[in-house]
Amino acid sequence: MSILFENCDLLLRGEDGVYSTLHGFLGVRGDTIDYIGTEKPTGEYEEHKSMEHKLLMPGLINCHNHSPMVLLRGVGSGLPLREWLFDKVFPIEDRLVPEDIAAGSRLAILEMLASGTTSFSDMYFFPAETVAAVAEAGMKANISRCVQCFDENQTVEQNTQIPQSVELFEKYHNAENGRIRIDFSIHAEYTCTDAVAKYYADYVKTVPDARMHIHLSETEKEQRECIKRHGCTPAEWFERMGVFDVPTGAAHCVWVTDGDIEILKKHGVSAVHNPTSNMKLGSGFAPIPKLMERGINVALGTDGAASNNNLNMFEEMHLASILHNGYHQNPLLMQPEEVLKMATVNGARLQGRSDTGALEVGKKADVVAIDFRGRAHMYPAFEPMTTLVYAAQGSDVSMTMVDGKILYEDGKFTTLNPEKVIQNARAAIRRLHGEE
Repeated sequence: MSILFENCDLLLRGEDGVYSTLHGFLGVRGDTIDYIGTEKPTGEYEEHKSMEHKLLMPGLINCHNHSPMVLLRGVGSGLPLREWLFDKVFPIEDRLVPEDIAAGSRLAILEMLASGTTSFSDMYFFPAETVAAVAEAGMKANISRCVQCFDENQTVEQNTQIPQSVELFEKYHNAENGRIRIDFSIHAEYTCTDAVAKYYADYVKTVPDARMHIHLSETEKEQRECIKRHGCTPAEWFERMGVFDVPTGAAHCVWVTDGDIEILKKHGVSAVHNPTSNMKLGSGFAPIPKLMERGINVALGTDGAASNNNLNMFEEMHLASILHNGYHQNPLLMQPEEVLKMATVNGARLQGRSDTGALEVGKKADVVAIDFRGRAHMYPAFEPMTTLVYAAQGSDVSMTMVDGKILYEDGKFTTLNPEKVIQNARAAIRRLHGEE
C-alpha cells in the first residue's frame, strides 16, 4: 500500500536536533516514509489524501504504562503511593484473570490510538494477552512481565514469574515484523528480594538484545526505606544487582540523588518522566532538568490509568513543559522542543527502535495528524511547536498511522471494534468491582 499526504504541514527534526515545519508532501510506501518535500513527487501512489489545515508529526511513544489498569481507572484516588498500591490496587489485581487483561489492553489501545500514541512500554500480568491485543490493533509496544518476590525465604526455583518472563521473550520478541518487542522487568527494589533480582539480572545479561524496565525512586519513602534495608539507594541496589548492565528504562526517578544520577549516566540508563502520576500521588518533582544536564536520555510516560487517570501523552507533554519551569522559577528551563523529543525520539531510543521517532525518509511511517481547522484553542497558531506542547489536546488527533497503516481516523478505528471492546471491558469491570 502507498499513500501520498498532500498540502500538509510537516513537523521535521533536522540533523542538529532543531525542529522546523515544512508545507508540502509526505509519501508512504509500505511501512516506510519514502518522500518528504515541497514539490509533488513524480512516483505513483495508490492513494492521495489532502491534509489541508493539518500538521503531520511523529507518533508519540508512551514509555511507562500498565495498560490493563484502565480497568482500575481512578481506584484509590487521594492516597499516597504505598497505601494506594498495597491497600487498593494489589487486592484487585489478585483477582485479575487473562480475560480481564485482554479487555483492559484493548480499551487502553483505543484511548492511545485516538490521542496519537503509536508505541508504548508496558509492564503487567498475563502479558501474552497484551501481546495479542497489540498484534490485533497494529500498534507497537515493548511488553514485559514484571518479576516480584515478597518472601525472603522463596528460592529462585520457586519464583514463577522468572520463567514466565523468559518464555514471553522467547515466544514473542520481535513478533509482528518487529512491532512487538519483549523487555525484561523487575518491578521495583521494594517488591523484590536480592536473591531473585540478582539471579534474574544475571540471566538477562546473557540474552542478546535484552532490555530492562523498572520503577526507580518513585517516592521519598521508597528511597529512605531502601537505605535502611540495604545501606544504599534503589539506584545503587539495582547497580549492585547488575540490572543496569543491559539497556534500562527507569520509571519516575523522582528522588534520585546526585550520586544516583551519576550511576544512571555511567550505565546509559534512560529515565521515564511521569509528571501526572507523580503529581497525583504526591510523590514529588523529578529532577528532570538535572538529568538532562547530565546527558541522560529522558522519555515520557503516563503510568497506568489508575494513577493518572488517562493515557493522554499531550497532557504529559504539557505538564512536563510547565511544571519544572514553575518549580525552578525559570521559564526558559523546559523548552517545547525538548519536551517533544522526550515524547518521540527519546522514547524510540529507550525502546530500542532507531527506525522511528521522527518524520524522515527511510524511517517507519509512524505518523500522527493534528487538526487545526475550527479549533478555537488552536487558533492562532503563530508557533506550531508551542501550540502542540502548550495548547493541543489528545482529541485534536485526526489520524494515527503505524508502519504505514492507518489505525485511527476521524473517530473511527480500522482494526478494533470499539463497541465490542467497551462491552468486554464492561464485563471485566463488573466482575472486578461489582459495578460500572
